[in-house]
Amino acid sequence: MKNLFLLFAVIAFISCKKADEPPLTDDEILAESLNLPVQPYNYASPQLPAHLLLSQSLNIDNTPADNPTTDWGATLGRVLFYDKNLSKNGTVACASCHKQDHGFGDSEQFSEGFEGGRTNRHSMGIINGKYYFEGKFFWDERAASLEEQVLMPLQDSIEMGMTLPEVLDRINNQPFYPILFSRAYGTAEINTDKVAKALAQYVRSIVSYRTKYDEGRALATTKNAWFPNFSELEMRGKDLFMEEAPGLNCEACHGGESFSSPGIRNNGLDAATTDPGVGGITGLAYDDAMFKSPSLRGITQRSRFMHDGRFASIEEVVEHYNSGVKPHPNLDFILKDPVSGLPLQRELSEYDKQALIAFMETLADHALATDPKYSDPFKP
Repeated sequence: MKNLFLLFAVIAFISCKKADEPPLTDDEILAESLNLPVQPYNYASPQLPAHLLLSQSLNIDNTPADNPTTDWGATLGRVLFYDKNLSKNGTVACASCHKQDHGFGDSEQFSEGFEGGRTNRHSMGIINGKYYFEGKFFWDERAASLEEQVLMPLQDSIEMGMTLPEVLDRINNQPFYPILFSRAYGTAEINTDKVAKALAQYVRSIVSYRTKYDEGRALATTKNAWFPNFSELEMRGKDLFMEEAPGLNCEACHGGESFSSPGIRNNGLDAATTDPGVGGITGLAYDDAMFKSPSLRGITQRSRFMHDGRFASIEEVVEHYNSGVKPHPNLDFILKDPVSGLPLQRELSEYDKQALIAFMETLADHALATDPKYSDPFKP
């Protein structure tokens, strides 16, 4: 009986002690679950090099007027991007298919969803997503904007398996989210529109500008000039990449300082349509097997390539454009012989193939791949 009395006394003391303690501050609540700096990282105004501030890049920025990137908005988006609790069984996040150390793409040919199912297309790398003038997303451009796109994987029956009301319930049940929403928007109110905008801000903040190419570009007078930090092999690859003839003219589909495409393309993967791509959305024959082209920045940091992830090496990609292009009816004119209309056979030497690969290696952004402001903010 005495021992029982002592036990109750201890419990009462602890309860009183907790009641007497001051409530946790917002920063303490955040620190319990998240690795976030007290002052947010700079997402809104990164120190971009001059060549990424030219009108050519500024004019293709798809950031809408009602959703400019802010430091706290992108911070909230980062947390949402990595939150596995936003999938049906708490096993998958956006970051599961868009890995920081894989150029924000997936190392697998097809991504694994919350119940082990596989996506029907390869997960696209999302670096430089803001530099796509049309603003549409997914390989088939079925999302009219990034704000629309970011909500779709959450609701996909294979990927994350949620409904939007369920997503909001999960968010509301975490003590740190009202604080983050308040800091991002000035109010703790949580709704779908704010979720979409925060995720879009984070994705648009994923910009590559710290590569060997950028170092050389800053030292050169123009993009086509000699880069003093490049080897002869890298320079040869750059010339082939940008040269119209007899080079590959890769720049026609992956141009500008962002190395992104101005529109949808068919690159001759198959002679007949195996995946309708944009045509499956528009219903138009001339859109069949046409796909969005992602930025080539960080391309060599990925391990799968094309919309179906069929190529497992950058060497296979180069060889495709050298000798493997198929005569699909919607084949891009850049890849056709202007006289015969047949796919061009480039007949590149082994040296030139290696040169192209060496140049694409200069687009690898190792700083972006390890930058803590793009890493998983959740504590183990």
